[in-house]
Order: sequence, then structure tokens, then C-alpha cells
Amino acid sequence: MPSSPKFFHARPSSSSVARRSVAMVVCLVIGLSGFVFGIMSISRQGLASKCNYTKPQTVSVVWDRASSFNGGTSRSSTDKRYKVMGFVGIQTGFGSVGRRKSLRQTWFPQDHQGLKRLEEATGLAFKFVIGKSTDQSKMSQLKKEIAEYDDFLLLNIQEEYSKLPYKTLAFFKAAYALYDSDFYVKLDDDVYLRPDRLSLLLAKERSHSQTYLGCMKKGPVFTDPKLKWYEPLSPLLGTEYFLHAYGPIYALSADVVASLSVLRNDSFRMFSNEDVTIGAWMLAMNVNHENVRDLCMDKCTPTSIAVWDIPRCSGLCEPEKKMLELHEQEMCSKSPTETPEED
Repeated sequence: MPSSPKFFHARPSSSSVARRSVAMVVCLVIGLSGFVFGIMSISRQGLASKCNYTKPQTVSVVWDRASSFNGGTSRSSTDKRYKVMGFVGIQTGFGSVGRRKSLRQTWFPQDHQGLKRLEEATGLAFKFVIGKSTDQSKMSQLKKEIAEYDDFLLLNIQEEYSKLPYKTLAFFKAAYALYDSDFYVKLDDDVYLRPDRLSLLLAKERSHSQTYLGCMKKGPVFTDPKLKWYEPLSPLLGTEYFLHAYGPIYALSADVVASLSVLRNDSFRMFSNEDVTIGAWMLAMNVNHENVRDLCMDKCTPTSIAVWDIPRCSGLCEPEKKMLELHEQEMCSKSPTETPEED
């Protein structure tokens, strides 16, 4: 039989033994440190799991007109994008204190717990969206409202009606920075909304990843201050223009907003009307238009999602009063979301 292999070992010197002893001590210290650190980490995770996790409430977003999304938007509270099915930005202004009050008394909860329950039930997140003002008294009043309700998304742009297209672009950039959402919804503060039905609409399976969802219309090319917003102009001034969604409410899918978020602000033409501006961009981006008439109902029905006084007003006429009246109607606030079966 072949002999077994032999192993030869060099006899260690006293200096190598000393070095080995030191190394063993160091390894032991490192091992003990790692063990203690692991125990602390596990205990912290256990403690954290017992705490309720809450999303940031009011946040400020810096938006620089001269820069792109990556360089111009920052998040004051966190760098994490919160996953939701839909983010609803309620566009509001400094003169809309009464409108926000009416909203908080109807479909929009005025306390954090109520808003949290609504978000958990629908998968939607909600914020009032507003810019800034050079009027210090207006800013002071806004700070008081924020301290009381804490439900705003603050944009670092001037709040001006004539600059609504810029505000809208800033809103979508900020919303994309804060939320990882399937849809981003632009909603005016004078619209009565059924959040549960909006949630069902956004949750539908769609074959198009780039979707522009709204109540579609066509309208005149030019505007005349003597005419109401919904009246057609004379053929001398122009004919109907491209299909686009009514401005009080519409939604853009994540892929669409991702493209908008990297746009330079002078990349696309800005029109005087915000809804026309977005509509033109959607045509340029060749997105899918989804026409949903339940987003522009003039009264509550078993399927209405958004109710406003179309075509008399670009929202609810006398919204502070009408919002409360609608909420008292069972058909508006308590009716089932399913479409009744036909006999």
C-alpha cells in the first residue's frame, strides 16, 4: 500500500507566536464588536416595527426655472419616494382659503388620522399645491394654515394666475420627486371629488403605459375676454383646436410625468391656458388619450367621479356654498360606487 502523505510543519519562533497572539486578540475584539452591533441593530428594528410609520406632511420644493429636474428640485423632509397608486395635487391659491375650508368639511379630511384612513382605503395621497407670494401678510396667513392642518405641497414659484402653465409643470416635477406613483392627478380646489371612485378608475388595467386621462374636449384657438371660457369663437378668429382634457381634473401616468420631469422649462410651447398647454404636450409626446365623462359631471350620479358646473363655470359656481350642499346629498357622498345593473 502506498504510504500516507506526510506533512511538515515549521517550528514557530517566539516572535511569530507573539504576533499571532496579538492577531487573535484583535480578531476577538472585532468579532465581539460585530456581535454587539448586530444585537443593537436587531433590537432597534424590533422597536421601530412597533411605531406607526407616517409619511411627511407639508413639504417645500425648490424649483428653478433655469434648471432641469435633477438640478432644480429638492426635498426638504426626505429623499425617499413614497409608493402610492395615485398622487392628487389640489391646485389652490392665496384667495382660496374659503374653498379649502369647504373641502375640509366635505370629502377631504381635515385631521391627519382621517386623511391617513382615506389614503389607506384608496391608495391615493393628497396635498394642496400652492406657490409663494411677495405679500408677507399672505405668507403669514399660509404659515398659520400649515401649522393647523399640515397638508400642503409648497412650490418655490410665484403664485400667479397668468403663470398657471409654469405652476403645473412645477407641480408634476415636484410630485414625481416625492412620490413613486402610477398616476399623478391635477385637481382644482373647486371640484367635488369621490376619491373612492377615482381610485377604481386609476386601478384599471391599461395596455398603454403612457396615458393622458381626463374628460376630453375641443375648443377655440384664441381667447376673447368678452366671451365666457366655454363659448366658441367666430370663424374669423379660428376654428376648434386639438383634443385635450378639461382643466379642473385630469391625470397623467407615471411614464408621462417621468418625461415631463426632465424637461427644460423652455422645451415646449407654453400657452396662456394651462389645460391647452398640457394637451399640446400630450400630442407632442404621442400619449394615449382616455376620455372619461364621469370626470366632468354637473350633478352627482351613481358613477360620477368629479362634479362641477360644466359648462357654466370652470369648476363649481359658488364653490364654498355648493361644495357643502353637494356633500349633504346622499347621492353625492353615500351612494355606492358600482354601476347599477340594468334590468
